[in-house]
Amino acid sequence: MVAENAPARIGKTVVIRGEVQGSEDLIVDGRVEGTVRLSESRLTIGQHANVAADISARDVLILGTVKGNVSASGRVELRAGCTVEGDIRALRLAVEDNAVFRGKVDLTQSAAKTTTVAVNAPQQSGGIF
Repeated sequence: MVAENAPARIGKTVVIRGEVQGSEDLIVDGRVEGTVRLSESRLTIGQHANVAADISARDVLILGTVKGNVSASGRVELRAGCTVEGDIRALRLAVEDNAVFRGKVDLTQSAAKTTTVAVNAPQQSGGIF
C-alpha cells in the first residue's frame, strides 16, 4: 500500500520526452528530456537519473546528472557525486563536496543587495571585479 503523501516516481527504465508538469512531489530515477515544472512541489533527481531539461520547482535536490537550467523558488541542493551543467536560480543553494557544477548562480535575495551596493559604489578604474 502506497502512502497518500508519498511522492510520485519516474522509474529507472522510463524515458520521457516533452513536458513534465504537476503539483505533487516527484522523484526522477529515469531519463527526462524537455522541461519539468513543479511550481509548488519538491523535485528529486535520483542518483542514476539523467535529465536533459530545464527545471522549475519549489525545491530541487540533485543526486544524478542534469543538463539544463534549474530554477527554484526555495532551495537547490547539489549532493556529492551529482553533475549539473546549466545555470541555477534560487533563494538558497547548498553544494556538497564532490558535486560537479558548470554554470552561473543567481541567488535572488543576494542579487538585489548586490545591485544596490554596485549602484551606490564609487567608480574606480582598474579595480577587482
